[in-house]
Amino acid sequence: TNDIKDAESDFAGRLYAPIKGLAHVVGYLKYPLRDNSGVYYEEDYSAKDGVERTYDLELSGKNGLKLRETDVMGEVTSESVVEPPQDGATLTLSIDAYINQALHNGIANLAQRSRFVGGAGVIMNVETGEILALTSYPEYDQNALTKGIDQESFNLLLEDPGKPFLNRVVGGLYTPGSIVKPIVALAALKENIISPTKEILSTGSITVPNPYDPTKPSIFDDWKAHGYTAMREALAVSSDTYFYSIGGGYGDQKGLGISLLDKYFELFELKNPTGIELLGEVEGVIPTPAWKAEKFDGDIWRLGDTYITSIGQYGTQV
Repeated sequence: TNDIKDAESDFAGRLYAPIKGLAHVVGYLKYPLRDNSGVYYEEDYSAKDGVERTYDLELSGKNGLKLRETDVMGEVTSESVVEPPQDGATLTLSIDAYINQALHNGIANLAQRSRFVGGAGVIMNVETGEILALTSYPEYDQNALTKGIDQESFNLLLEDPGKPFLNRVVGGLYTPGSIVKPIVALAALKENIISPTKEILSTGSITVPNPYDPTKPSIFDDWKAHGYTAMREALAVSSDTYFYSIGGGYGDQKGLGISLLDKYFELFELKNPTGIELLGEVEGVIPTPAWKAEKFDGDIWRLGDTYITSIGQYGTQV
């Protein structure tokens, strides 16, 4: 962002660089309001989103005070600065603006091509935790909102199915899927329920008999038949059958069960907010029998629920 002097007033205006993908990180602000005659009845900028809002105290600086004397015609005859304004701090983010723009453009192109309503992405240095890129599509026009748009245009943004005000990175919840499988594998090793060299056969699905109606068994599909896989290969090919088996148990293979799955998901803080310095972060969901009973009108937890949770689906959201 750059501060520019407004030609018609004494305050510095915000001008955001025309780089795509930064709106939800940087945010925007609103200028002090003035009446129809141009007299300001507010003194301060109002930070609305992103880093602008989170670090408003550091960025805002302090207003100065100028005394101005005018004649009866309104012409300025003298003025003096009583208190000079103080600049706000300069804040440097870990974000690389151009990597961020490339990531945003890639997500936007995919979303438009596939008719998705939106998308998001993050690139993080896993050694330091620094966020190198963080972007959410679609986004809003920072300069337009800062300058001010009419109520009808603002309402159209609020009603947009793409939700341009939603930062999908910090404010979205997603089913993790197979990225939980390494956690499930670690849990199975720690709890000594399987050797890493034991092989489990994947034929493309597993079938669980229905004790009430033998003609209607429950079938849980794998994404393909993988044959016999031990733990290392099961992770490499992402065998659902293997993780159904060590998660819920199948045949002669003992399973972790939902209590231990929940324990290890909690250890890896799957539902915990990260604490990133942006507003709107939400907490995830780890499914439990109590969670199911609450959400589904007292329904009991079943083996199939454990299977699906073992591959990062069902109620799991991060």
